[in-house]
Amino acid sequence: MPKGLQTILVMILAFIAGFIIMSIELLGGRILAPYFGSSIYVWGSVITVFMLSLSVGYLTGGKLSLHKPNLVTYGTFFGGAAVLLTPLILWANPIMETLFLQIEDPRYGSLVVSMILFFIPTSILGMIAPYSVRLLVQSTHGSGHVAGKLYFISTLGSAVGTLATSFYLVLWFEVNQILITMFVALVAAGCAAILTGKKFQVETG
Repeated sequence: MPKGLQTILVMILAFIAGFIIMSIELLGGRILAPYFGSSIYVWGSVITVFMLSLSVGYLTGGKLSLHKPNLVTYGTFFGGAAVLLTPLILWANPIMETLFLQIEDPRYGSLVVSMILFFIPTSILGMIAPYSVRLLVQSTHGSGHVAGKLYFISTLGSAVGTLATSFYLVLWFEVNQILITMFVALVAAGCAAILTGKKFQVETG
């Protein structure tokens, strides 16, 4: 596969990942609100969990990128994030109801729920950014420029995801409908990366 096409694909997928990360974070406060309210404690819990999970994802993705980086492995990150998003779609309310009855303090209740619901899928999504850089870096000389472009694209996706979710999506759709759409988008992105990677492997023999 021409390197230019791989670059375009990775940039698009990095944008999608950035969009979804921020969209889930914004939905997090809305998901927790019926049980724990929408106070600064809840938002503090959600933001803290997302920052911790992304930091773990960045570190893990960077380490994995040292071992023969390829589009097939890259695609599994998207597929894995989609699979790990399903508990949020299917069992968020039972989980929150159980913990709401067990933990009286909304600060710690919202923090524990956020860890259970958001930490693992967000960590997987965080792995995408450093792995994307490694896929596109051809030499150490241009690594800073490549990283800058990718983080620009990813952050742009996050900005668009923030505005789209807060201004429009939550007004037009139910939370689970948005999450299911994200699930489908992640599966599609993962399939695109895996199929493209396998095609490239066949072509290069």
